[in-house]
Amino acid sequence: MEKATLNDKAFDLVCDSRSQLGESPVWSEAEQVLYFVDIRGPSINRFDPATGELQRFMQSEEIGCIGLVRGGGFVAGLRSGIWRLDREGRPIAKLADNPEGIEFSRFNDGRVGPDGRFYAGTVDESRQNKAKLYRYDRDGLVPLINGLMTSNGLAFSPDGKTLYHVDSPVSKVTARDFDGTNGTVSGERVVIDIPDNPAARPDGASIDVEGCYWVAIFGASVVRRFSPEGKLMAEYPVPVKCPTMPAFGGPDMRTLFVTTAGSRRPPEEMAQFPTSGSLFAMRAPVAGVPAPLFDEDI
Repeated sequence: MEKATLNDKAFDLVCDSRSQLGESPVWSEAEQVLYFVDIRGPSINRFDPATGELQRFMQSEEIGCIGLVRGGGFVAGLRSGIWRLDREGRPIAKLADNPEGIEFSRFNDGRVGPDGRFYAGTVDESRQNKAKLYRYDRDGLVPLINGLMTSNGLAFSPDGKTLYHVDSPVSKVTARDFDGTNGTVSGERVVIDIPDNPAARPDGASIDVEGCYWVAIFGASVVRRFSPEGKLMAEYPVPVKCPTMPAFGGPDMRTLFVTTAGSRRPPEEMAQFPTSGSLFAMRAPVAGVPAPLFDEDI
């Protein structure tokens, strides 16, 4: 891995949300607000950068990821399965059960793909590599990647032809050819090999308009930007130990938000990083790719 430039300008606190485990930030172009989840809250949170207002929509179980739905509301991955929720996070319908059961599995990282389908992966709490990345559409849940511990780092290239993914404990970002006509993947290859460090693992990710992959390194206090070829371009310090996932937003899509892990971290970590669990943002050098909307008709 080549040495990157450590930027003086980094992330500032924008919302003292104090999530237990903030994740899945997604920018609503229609509302000009950021939605994100607190997995262990559990809640969906709505942050308005213009006013600083934070709203929480509490959930009845752990919620790992959300996507925005065309016409309003959310598609979401919870412990029990995939759900359709209204604009305030209230359940409308359960779309699919978690096929791995709920005792040692929950949905984790996920997003709407460029094809309008929902893609979400699980975490295997029994640590037996039984987690998977799934595609959800009207045909139900279909596994795309098997044998995982913690499905993470899901992102799509700007042209919609490449799917990026990481199994966090393995620390290798893989790329696959993506066919948006039927939501299938092929041709796995490793594009980023992050040095193995049990205390610092790749977590959630986002893509900019140049095709660069931005990934939060949980435990290392940084967000890193890699070129499409896997070269480390830059790293941006975050004033907490455990950033979880970046997402682009703002009127010009050049505000980079990052969620973080918080109040259930060790006491000594919270003492050193008292704003852990809050939402941070910085001015990015390039714009991000807008979040697609879930199409219920696919």
